Amino acid sequence: MLNKEKFAMFILTHGRPHDVITMQALKDSNYTGKTYIIIDNEDSQADEYRKVFGKEMVIQFDKAAIGETFDIADTRTDRRATVYARNASFQIAKDLGLDYFMQLDDDYKTFMYRFIDGEQLRGLVTRSLDDVIDAFIKLLEDTNATTVAMAQGGDFLGGVEGFKKKLFMRKAMNTWLFRTERPLTFIGRMNDDVNTYVMNGLRGELIFTPPQVCITVAQTQAVSGGMTEMYVENGTYMKSMYTVMMCPSAVRVAYMGASNLRLHHDYKWKYLVPKIINERHRKPYANTTPLP
Repeated sequence: MLNKEKFAMFILTHGRPHDVITMQALKDSNYTGKTYIIIDNEDSQADEYRKVFGKEMVIQFDKAAIGETFDIADTRTDRRATVYARNASFQIAKDLGLDYFMQLDDDYKTFMYRFIDGEQLRGLVTRSLDDVIDAFIKLLEDTNATTVAMAQGGDFLGGVEGFKKKLFMRKAMNTWLFRTERPLTFIGRMNDDVNTYVMNGLRGELIFTPPQVCITVAQTQAVSGGMTEMYVENGTYMKSMYTVMMCPSAVRVAYMGASNLRLHHDYKWKYLVPKIINERHRKPYANTTPLP
């Protein structure tokens, strides 16, 4: 049973108080826990957020102050980026007395189950999101992972065969479930989610995405506000280059898509994360002398 006093959803948003469609997605999935709208003190729509959602639900943080606590990975002064809210969330959760919280973007259309039905990969909107969160918290604790996340539509390219190959992914994007007392520092102005799971995965942190539950997201750049203007101005090439800059040994920029190709980050997992070898492969060395 979800502990509603110790868990909350954080919807990270900026500049679009009337387009927080994630709120409706939560209602459609019968989520009954706490939800907070996280905005920064540079948002000109702050009062409108409070008018729409109520003062108690809207939490505002100091964007410039939190910007002093992590590596933005460039010398620009533009602060139109989600990374500030992601890093501010941990202190907010602590101040609220939460044990766990999940970061959400503001543009989710649905929370869905994904499953194989014969030769088809199908999806079904969940009507019991509380139970899903319970299961994710259990996964977080059972694996001692730093964070776990829900999958995205792009994770299912290849249909049934692609789904079978991604039984457990060592990545996280969009939906990040955390323990409040085990903070993770996000890095980079753009592509902060990929930057973060790449660099922390490289250091051996356990970051997981089970594909059985996913989100569907509104089309990028279809909704104004948020980071849309930055992506329009800079495109996905610059976004992807932040992660290449941080880990050139395992990440590159490559074309993505079947027909409408676009530049996107591409990583090689065999160079990226430490490998866990099954104990059955261990070989005894009877003639070795233990080190003092």
